[in-house]
Amino acid sequence: MATFLKNDKINRHPSSIVWRLTFFYTLSASILLIGITVFLYEALVTNLREEDKQFLVEKVQNIEMLLQKNESHQTFLEKEIQLGVASGQITPYYTYYSRILKADHTALIETPGMIGIVPVTVFPMPSAETKKENLIKSCIKWESANNHPFLLLTTQTTDNAGQLRIIQVALDITHENAVLADYKRKLTVILPLGILLSAMFGALITRQGLKPLSDITLAAQSITASDLHARISRDQWPRELRTLAVAFDQMLERLEDSFTRLNQFSENLAHELRTPINNLMGEAEVTLARTRSEFEYRDAMESILEECGKLSSMIDSLLFLARADNIQVPLQRKRLDIRQELEAICASYEAVIEEQSLTIKCEGHSYLDVDPILFQRAITNVLSNAIRYTPSGGTIKLTVTPSQSEHNVFIRISDSGCGIARKHLSKIFDRFYRIDRVRSTVSHNTGLGLAIVRSIMTLHGGTVSIESETGKGTTVTLNFPLSIN
Repeated sequence: MATFLKNDKINRHPSSIVWRLTFFYTLSASILLIGITVFLYEALVTNLREEDKQFLVEKVQNIEMLLQKNESHQTFLEKEIQLGVASGQITPYYTYYSRILKADHTALIETPGMIGIVPVTVFPMPSAETKKENLIKSCIKWESANNHPFLLLTTQTTDNAGQLRIIQVALDITHENAVLADYKRKLTVILPLGILLSAMFGALITRQGLKPLSDITLAAQSITASDLHARISRDQWPRELRTLAVAFDQMLERLEDSFTRLNQFSENLAHELRTPINNLMGEAEVTLARTRSEFEYRDAMESILEECGKLSSMIDSLLFLARADNIQVPLQRKRLDIRQELEAICASYEAVIEEQSLTIKCEGHSYLDVDPILFQRAITNVLSNAIRYTPSGGTIKLTVTPSQSEHNVFIRISDSGCGIARKHLSKIFDRFYRIDRVRSTVSHNTGLGLAIVRSIMTLHGGTVSIESETGKGTTVTLNFPLSIN
């Protein structure tokens, strides 16, 4: 009870499976969406910057090529330099400026208006590098006074006369930045919307996915104590829930079996108690019907005392079985010499054995860690049945057989008695179960002896079985584990 209370305090407000699955689904979807969005945005920025740098490099290489041509190409050079202000002829998004400087950094030619937009001094020191990859790495970003961003590239070369020339190219990326900013704004709207939709769809999918669990719950709630034969296992359950359904059906089978046994036990108990109580009441009524002698009163009291003894023995047996079922019988294990214990038990029946002219044999030898009192009670219950149903001149054999491979010890008690019909063997260990013929001839048999034997074997972690053939005898086998569990 304390454990349940503790757990109730910890889980006083347990969260819904739907809520938890939706939360984790939304969390994972959010991480995925944010990751993809950031990756795509950074990839777009990187691609645009690479294209811008390649554009600058191509312009520098074109100017350098025209510088190294003869003077007839001067007109083409001027057109290339002045093209930036009319860049709409190439693409509406690119505006660039070009400048050629002498060795003393004075302008030889430049795009009109460039000096007021991109001064000479903002460019980095020129490099004589000609490889495209290195030129791309030489590009730098610069922002003008009116917050216009530019990409700058400068390099040096020689013209067709061998004179040193410095080439400066600037690309206005204002429009690209505006496009990226607009793209980012759209992402800030679309991303939360995508996360919200993921949460909504996650909740719907989770509820739909858990619907079979609700169906199982409804099916389980419809089963009552009078309807324990019903089952909820179906082939259409999802594989994950099929195991739960099968386990629930197995529990129902155990409950149905226990309920049936309980009903039978209640009926048998009422029947078994009614007989001695009726005997007691009848004996008392007859005795009190008229005045009797001291001898008659004494005889009546002895008869009543005998019936009370039967009731007391039955109650003790029932209490033992109840405690054994709830594992409330503590085992005081002790190492016993099994052969010696069996011989001692047989010796206690010496008078009965001689009276019925029976022969008892003990064979085999082994040691076991068992509770001595319970062990003796189990052997005594089986042996007393063997003695009771073995005719005069019969034989009873107690055999001890250790099995090292299976780590257990078999104790077999065989008799040459009347035997038991096959139809009774499966129920012989049930409480109050007695064969009709035996019930009519042996009035003091309560039908609890073998049930107690089975409970004792269960407490020791062992098993009991029976083999019998009508007219040839019965063998009861007690299978004890060799060592303590």
